[in-house]
Amino acid sequence: MNIATLTQQLHTLSDFIRWGASRFNEAGLFFGHGTNNAVDEAMTLVLHTLHLPQHNLPTELFSSQLTEVEKRQVLTLIEHRIKERIPAPYLTHEAWFADLSFYVDERVLIPRSPIAELIKNRFDSLIDPEQVRTLLDLGTGSGCIAIAAAYAFPESQVDAVDIHESALAVAQINIQHHGLESRVQAMPSNLFERLNNRFYDLILSNPPYVSAEELATLPQEYHHEPRQALEADKNGLDIVLQILHQASEYLHDQGILIVEVGNSEDILIQTLPEIPFTWLAFEHGGHGVFLLTREQLIHYKEIIKKALKT
Repeated sequence: MNIATLTQQLHTLSDFIRWGASRFNEAGLFFGHGTNNAVDEAMTLVLHTLHLPQHNLPTELFSSQLTEVEKRQVLTLIEHRIKERIPAPYLTHEAWFADLSFYVDERVLIPRSPIAELIKNRFDSLIDPEQVRTLLDLGTGSGCIAIAAAYAFPESQVDAVDIHESALAVAQINIQHHGLESRVQAMPSNLFERLNNRFYDLILSNPPYVSAEELATLPQEYHHEPRQALEADKNGLDIVLQILHQASEYLHDQGILIVEVGNSEDILIQTLPEIPFTWLAFEHGGHGVFLLTREQLIHYKEIIKKALKT
């Protein structure tokens, strides 16, 4: 990439977005950390560099010309994306989840869970929104699920739990950014270990559920994310099974558990064929998210315990 030459050939906002998208496709980059195509990825990086809003940009600005300094800054960031295969949100330190902006860096996963759609719909028909007063986000990472849930249920108190202090530091940044310090509490805990005498109407979790074999096949972009937030033993089910075994002890009588397991859906069904998981459907894409009630978790507790020990 000859930056000096390109600054003479590219001039407008549209020029740089088009050129960046072409180079991304040429390089065979993977998209899936906030965008799903080269044009949106290029637009994200260009607009970030120019300190322009990511949404609702006036059409006339696309024909505006960049300064020489801006051109070099944009081209440098695009080159960084191509050479290092770093996902765009780690370069911009911003990700969007449930229409909310979150700070992210390589201490946490980039938010992309389909649980966002459930939160935006306030878990329509799955639970009475008026009865949701206490929530738990288990393995909170950036805090995106906990914070989005706090917006969806404005009368609720939310615990955001993670075993990693580094992740909790990022979650705290986002809690403060959204002004939710009084309602969302970031807490260190290995799953439920430090949650004695706490009970919840709704437990949400996007835990590690990728097997070592699957992780090895993922595009390079995924390997910039914290491995411990992706990978789990027992073919990806180790932590999920622990959650299933313990969750009933922390739910109110009418409480429910919702967990994302992604591509591990099939192996979970094979491991626990007796359990009638409710697999949730998504209008805007996504799969591998199940729901179980407290009553079901209690009923099948011994079966789950056996699977956990196998």
